[in-house]
Amino acid sequence: MASAPSLDEQDYVRGGATQTAVKILVVGHFAVGKTTLIGSISEIEPLSTEETMTQAAEAVDDLKGVQGKTTTTVAMDFGRLTISDRVVLYLFGTPGQQRFVQMWEDMARGALGALVLVDPERLADSFPVIDLIEHYGLDYAIAVNHFDGVPLRDERALREALDLLDDTPVVTCDARDEKSSAAALTTLVRYLLDRTR
Repeated sequence: MASAPSLDEQDYVRGGATQTAVKILVVGHFAVGKTTLIGSISEIEPLSTEETMTQAAEAVDDLKGVQGKTTTTVAMDFGRLTISDRVVLYLFGTPGQQRFVQMWEDMARGALGALVLVDPERLADSFPVIDLIEHYGLDYAIAVNHFDGVPLRDERALREALDLLDDTPVVTCDARDEKSSAAALTTLVRYLLDRTR
């Protein structure tokens, strides 16, 4: 049996196409900054399904540590970021509440990987999110969203607390800052490229 011919970069772009679209999930627990990150970096007006939280939601969503939160994503966020003349990222932000988990299967379909946003003060809230990403077989990087007034955490302690593999990238970012968000996504994309080589 003859071996398959090797592929080069050109083989991943259809004839006449100038860019390759890459689907990336931006995930994390409730109120970690997913909408903010996509809004800070998207080169198009991001699609956001933020709605005002109701009293009914307050009874279901844990607002501990995020008492000032008044809106929440009820479907998804969407943004786009061109990272080179050949590659464009399509960013899909998932809702963080448990009641929206059924949407994740559809959103994970066709995704190359995920950027998992983590709040260092609510690490336990990240466990179900990481479990879901691993369940869907997606490679991921961890982006620790640095909130004002919170001390930076030791990476080794974060890795141990989140039970991460040694090669899983961990970066600190500020989801409000375009450059910081771009650096987190760049770390993820480099990791995904290394995994496919």
